[in-house]
Amino acid sequence: MNFRHEVKHEINLSDMMIIRSRLKAVAYPDPHTIDEKYVIRSMYFDNLEDKALREKINGVNRREKFRIRYYNGDTSVIHLEKKTKINNLGNKQSVPLTREQAQAIADGDIEFMLDSKYPLVRELYSKMTLQGLKPKTVVDYTREPFVFPAGNVRVTLDYNIRSGMQCTDFLDPECVTVPVSDTIILEVKWDAFLPDIIRDAVCLADRHEGAFSKYAACRIYG
Repeated sequence: MNFRHEVKHEINLSDMMIIRSRLKAVAYPDPHTIDEKYVIRSMYFDNLEDKALREKINGVNRREKFRIRYYNGDTSVIHLEKKTKINNLGNKQSVPLTREQAQAIADGDIEFMLDSKYPLVRELYSKMTLQGLKPKTVVDYTREPFVFPAGNVRVTLDYNIRSGMQCTDFLDPECVTVPVSDTIILEVKWDAFLPDIIRDAVCLADRHEGAFSKYAACRIYG
C-alpha cells in the first residue's frame, strides 16, 4: 500500500488568490479539469455509531472512510474509493462502478457486491453487512487542482462546500445541497519529497496545518 504525505491548511479568499497566482506560474493545471476546475460529488459511508465521523473529530491517528464519487455531473464515470489515513500519510484505493451499481449500493441492494471482481467492493460489502456501514450524506464542492512532476506533487484548492443533509440519492441532479462552510481548503500531497518551488508557492504567514473535514462539516445537518 503506497502512502503519500498529506497536509491541509484552512485559508481565506485572499490567500487562495495569492496561492492560485503562484501555482499558475510554477505548476500545471490538472489536465482533466474544465476551465481549470471541476465539481466533485461524493456519497460518504458511516455506521450507526458514526465511527468515521467520531474518529475524525477525535483525531484518531489511523482511520479509514469509504465514499462513491463522480465529477462534473458525469455519472458515466463513477468510482468507489477507500481513503486510509495514518497521521499525515494517506492512501487512496479506487475501483470503477457502473451507474446501476452505484444506485444499487445507495438503495441498499448490495448482494451483487459479494461476487465483484474488485476486492475493494467485496470489502465494502463485508463492512456494510458486519459493521453496519451505510450511505450517510452527499458532499459537493469545487476543486482547483495543480500538479508538479518532481515529487509527484498535487495541490488542490477546495471551496463551495455543500451538504446533501441526509439525502443519499447522489445520482439525482435534483438532489438539493446547501452551503455548510465558507472555508477554503488548501491541500498538498507528495511522495518522497516536496520541491522547494512548491513549498514556497503554498507558504503563507500565520497559516497553520489544519484538520478540516468536508465530511464532518456536512454532517452538522444529521
